[in-house]
Amino acid sequence: MPDAQKAMTLRLPSEQADALELVADVDGVSMSEAVRDAIESHIENRRADEGFQQRLAASMERHKRILDRLAT
Repeated sequence: MPDAQKAMTLRLPSEQADALELVADVDGVSMSEAVRDAIESHIENRRADEGFQQRLAASMERHKRILDRLAT
C-alpha cells in the first residue's frame, strides 16, 4: 500500500505555527505539505549523518539480540 497514510496530531508553539503557516502560504502549499516536506528533509539529513547511522546500527543490533532471545 504505497499510498497508505497515517493521521497524526502535531502541537506547535504559536510562533512556530504562525511561521509555518506563512512559509506554506508563500510556497503555495498546505501546512500539511510543508510539514511532510520538513519531515522528509529531516529524515534525509539523518540518513546522511554518520553519527546517526552508527547509533542506528547499534540500535538495530540491540533489537536483533532481543528478538533472537524471544524467538528461542
